[in-house]
Amino acid sequence: MRKQGAKIQSEVLAALRRQAKPLSAYEILARLNRKNGKLAPPTIYRALASLIEQGRVHRIESINAFVACQSLGHAHTSVLSICDDCGAVEEHHDDALLQNLSALTERSGFNPSHHIIEVHGRCTGCGPEAAE
Repeated sequence: MRKQGAKIQSEVLAALRRQAKPLSAYEILARLNRKNGKLAPPTIYRALASLIEQGRVHRIESINAFVACQSLGHAHTSVLSICDDCGAVEEHHDDALLQNLSALTERSGFNPSHHIIEVHGRCTGCGPEAAE
């Protein structure tokens, strides 16, 4: 069972890396079912949960989709820039921003369990005008 789980995780990660845009769990399922036959949604969700826990995949909360981590090899909280036109996602890191955010919430006595920072707009490839 573990070998099968690791195989599915590897295939989910490969599917995400092949795409320039985020994929929903069901889009991942469709791609893997073309190759593997009949996988069920819970299998994909388990694989995604494990990959997120390992820091290899990010869930984009605002669009309920997933992308492969662009900065493997270190623990981090990412700022994800999401283009509303083409769907491209860029990952950024700013330790000072995270420290400021933590300090801001701690001043009010709030104890955050995790951070999700997503910024929507228009990427440079979609045109110079600002998203409106």
